[in-house]
Amino acid sequence: MTSTEADTQAESPQPDPNAVRLTINGREVVARKGDLVIAAAQRVGDYIPRFCYHERMSSVGMCRMCLVDIDTGRGPALQPSCMITVAPDMVVDTQSSSARRAQEGVIELLLAQHPLDCPVCDKGGECPLQDQAFSHGPGESRYIEEKRHFEKPIPISDLVLLDRERCILCDRCTRFADEVAGDALIHFSSRGNNTQITTFPDEPFASYFSGNTVQICPVGALTAKPYRFKARPWDLEQTESTCTTCAVGCRTVVQSSHDELLRYQGVDSDPVNWGWLCDRGRFNFEAVNSRDRLSAPMVRVDDELQPTTWNAALARAGELISEAKAAGGAGSIAVLGGARGTNEDAYAWARLAHDVIGTPHVYPQMGDGAEINLLGFDRATIDEAANASTIILIAPDLKEELPVLYLRLRDAAQKRRSRIIEFAQKGSGLSPYAWKTIEYQAGNITEAVRSAGKNPVIATQIEKGDVVIVAGRANLAEHPLEVGNGVVAALQLAQGAKVLPALRRGNIVGAIEMGLIPGTDGMHVLEIAEAAAAGKIECLILLGCDPLADFPDTDLARRMMAGAPRIIAIDTFLTKSSSPADVVLAAAAYGEKSGTTTNIEGRVTTVSEKVTPRGTSRPDWMIAVELAERLGGDLGVSSVDDLTEAIAANVAGFGAATVAALRVARDGIVCKGSLPAATARVSTIDERNSYDYRLVVSRKLYDNAVGTSKSPSLAHLAPGSHVHLHPLDVERVGSTDGADVKVTSKRASMVFSVVADRTVVRGTAWVPFNQPGPSISELIDSNDVVTDVRVESF
Repeated sequence: MTSTEADTQAESPQPDPNAVRLTINGREVVARKGDLVIAAAQRVGDYIPRFCYHERMSSVGMCRMCLVDIDTGRGPALQPSCMITVAPDMVVDTQSSSARRAQEGVIELLLAQHPLDCPVCDKGGECPLQDQAFSHGPGESRYIEEKRHFEKPIPISDLVLLDRERCILCDRCTRFADEVAGDALIHFSSRGNNTQITTFPDEPFASYFSGNTVQICPVGALTAKPYRFKARPWDLEQTESTCTTCAVGCRTVVQSSHDELLRYQGVDSDPVNWGWLCDRGRFNFEAVNSRDRLSAPMVRVDDELQPTTWNAALARAGELISEAKAAGGAGSIAVLGGARGTNEDAYAWARLAHDVIGTPHVYPQMGDGAEINLLGFDRATIDEAANASTIILIAPDLKEELPVLYLRLRDAAQKRRSRIIEFAQKGSGLSPYAWKTIEYQAGNITEAVRSAGKNPVIATQIEKGDVVIVAGRANLAEHPLEVGNGVVAALQLAQGAKVLPALRRGNIVGAIEMGLIPGTDGMHVLEIAEAAAAGKIECLILLGCDPLADFPDTDLARRMMAGAPRIIAIDTFLTKSSSPADVVLAAAAYGEKSGTTTNIEGRVTTVSEKVTPRGTSRPDWMIAVELAERLGGDLGVSSVDDLTEAIAANVAGFGAATVAALRVARDGIVCKGSLPAATARVSTIDERNSYDYRLVVSRKLYDNAVGTSKSPSLAHLAPGSHVHLHPLDVERVGSTDGADVKVTSKRASMVFSVVADRTVVRGTAWVPFNQPGPSISELIDSNDVVTDVRVESF
């Protein structure tokens, strides 16, 4: 071979070893090795009807609707295309006469017992069975017998209803519960003609993800109580948006009718949520529709808040800020919050606070989050975390706080792509799937991580491949800097690892990167609270936050609110914290404003307006722009698109997120700003006596948050406030499960009912945060590294 021939051969492209050539309906196509025939056909525009098949779950071949002629060299034969993988030179005919007859037969058999109640069925108009009966059915039936009847509907959970006679036994709901959610609480029972979907005796379908079964049900067997009989599909208008209930950033469709939000549906965003939503994110649209919403700004007159015009409210807000500056300078004004809005809201308020007002005291969290400098590490994407060889969890219970991230990491562990090393103060939703769970007590994360690194088995696993550290605050009764200690220690074990920050609040990452952070000499939230309590803050601006509910230290929050002589609140509801404000500016809610949001991995996606803002409420960015004008400043923007372009031009790392780019980037654009990374700090933990318990406080998915408490379908799901102890510790304090005990910290004493809970580490007491009943935040001192409590029986 000459050198020229060798060079030519070297430069020619090598064949893809994973490419498979086959023929579908007379056309030669290229699929990937392992592709199912049904997926390969859909990719080239040939739709094969199906009921049981779902691209995010395993194939079971139950419905037989996808039967097509497949010839692998031995002649064509009817085979279920959802069970057959592509092979070289395979010939597929999806439109043959035998395939059509088979599909017509399946439809005829399904309709033999299926009730023809389409006019009253929620699925009517968007029902795959209805659609395929028209497109692939026989047009008439030979079955004239009486159809079966069942009691209807049966509530299988607080949110989902079952109409058994509509069920076609496709196994989608049961597979989702088992394979995706890990909540195998819905299954088949009986046999033959009596087979039906049911729950376990005396156990409802208590899954955080039950709404997904309604969305993927191909008929109207499963329906959602919040949507049932509310609208027909042709009555709905919709727009694609991003859920901001937590910081995962799930893509969703927002649907409305007659200018009222009626339903959210999940959209399959491959790098983020795979089409899934948690039930809180799916059903909390009811809060937007609540009659308790603020519909106009309010100003305090004679010690009472009264509705007023925007001119009057903004003028009064401007006066309060000017009075505060005159009394104590710009540094006597503090801005808290901003994580519940859009990037545009956060950017406008950051410009107003830093550039117009001139205060450095700006902070986006209420002391209930991790250190914001977690964003300063080399940040992983969700995909990178879900495909890493090793996932190190130094984080809260993701099932409770970032539910769809929990689904992604559970999938990684179940499919054995990843091994999870979990550092836990209490068992979490991922504990059953963790390769190693290392229990530790609050304040000892650095020691726990270093000790784990000395284990040769763990050290060998970390060295096997990519490592992603999922880091967030697991305990609100522990100092927020402890998370950074753990991450720094873990990075010493797994050098080169990436960090996925498990920050919870909707757009907390966007708020931080838009500049809602302390300026030079600016105070963080605890310092702001202490300064306000000492009378050093003349004006406190609450940007969509509720310190009296969100702050882990209620005593400090109360003193902060009492010590600030002027309070301006921007909110959608009157809350404990906005009710005593001097001015309350009514803000537009989710679904009522457009813009962008940034999720935990730095992915910027669009948020869309679907309905008219309630009353005269306005987007936060518009309030900031108009307030800046009142104070003699000019932010130089007049629309939300102007702000998006300003962010792209002025915020480091966001140059690619222009209006034009975001309109075509369906899955968003990954943009990452820059912050200094957290550094390790040495903690000093006081010794406890033999009767003390280290306190662990964390969130449940359902709590007293506005989105839950103002949604009638969700409000009753908050479990309430109880103290959870290991069963042996319940015996140790001389109590029994369900009895009342007194819990005492150095700050106060409260009475809780006790729950025996084996997921709680011995020597610790776990209490959920912000729940109905006694408030654990009364016992917490946020300045302490940890909180110890005494638990005593009566």
